[in-house]
Amino acid sequence: MVAVKAGDVEGALRRPDPRIGVFLFYGPDMGLINERARMVAERSVDDASDPFQLIRIDGDDIAADPGRLADEAGTMGLFGGKRAIWVKSTSRNIAPAVDAVLKGELQDTVIVIEGGDLQKSSPLRTLCERSQKALALPCYADEARNLGTVVDETLKDNGFSIQRDARTALIASLGGDRLATRGELNKLMLYAHGQREITLADVDAIMSDVSSLAMDAVIDAAFAGEGTGLETGSRRLAAEGVNASVLLGAALRHALMLLNARLSVEEGRPIPAVIETLRSLHFRRKPLVERHLQRWTGDSLKNAITLLQSSLLQTRRMADLDDTIAAKTLLDIARAARR
Repeated sequence: MVAVKAGDVEGALRRPDPRIGVFLFYGPDMGLINERARMVAERSVDDASDPFQLIRIDGDDIAADPGRLADEAGTMGLFGGKRAIWVKSTSRNIAPAVDAVLKGELQDTVIVIEGGDLQKSSPLRTLCERSQKALALPCYADEARNLGTVVDETLKDNGFSIQRDARTALIASLGGDRLATRGELNKLMLYAHGQREITLADVDAIMSDVSSLAMDAVIDAAFAGEGTGLETGSRRLAAEGVNASVLLGAALRHALMLLNARLSVEEGRPIPAVIETLRSLHFRRKPLVERHLQRWTGDSLKNAITLLQSSLLQTRRMADLDDTIAAKTLLDIARAARR
């Protein structure tokens, strides 16, 4: 059985077992899944731009024709050499097609699969975890430690350094989705073009945009129990096209921050002193967060975190209802804040 823990994925990819022919990437972070799948697929061939070496197949096509994957895997390259088959995500079951490949011999061919958010009982995930020829690699949202590594490596690779306070503010502004993180870093580097060091002013100029401020206002209203402010702010975000899962993700990060702060308060530290330890918190929000800490307990914040995590999962499963799910969730938080 080859099951890899989330924290061991990078190491497994740096030193892949030569016997491994199938790499399955799965989890809730589609951006990270795509990034890792692309890296493995492109690294497995001599020329990633050659369509005879790197073959891209939609997962729905394989589900409709399970024999196609085995046919592609058994095809010899026109000019020889290594080949990679990159399978895009699908909600349909492609385990039978992958099983047929694993029962055979892969000659100079690597299969890379974007599996989506697969449950532990998923046939495809189970198959790859049990096979000695496959790796099932989880891709979860970046934590602060992982975000720091992504920030440092990306900036260094592009010739930038970053001030310590700017780095702290940048990490606090980024979400867990790897693809979104890359996009924000690219914007920041473009803005800082021509200079070597990124400053706090650069981060503020790029990350503290109007949408972010409006999103903070909605989250602050929800945790303060202010229904009017919540409704007005939510309408504004909807008009600006802010994704519901992004809003819920920001609310989740805020709830986690509040929980850590509230636990310190319950240990006997005064709220103003705890607020001063939140260095990534904008000074304009400090009075609002102080109100949050007065209204919420550690237990009630844990309930809010569970609610937000559940709602985030629902927005991924029912994308057409994501705005409704987000609105109801934040309203429930506002009601809890008033109790």
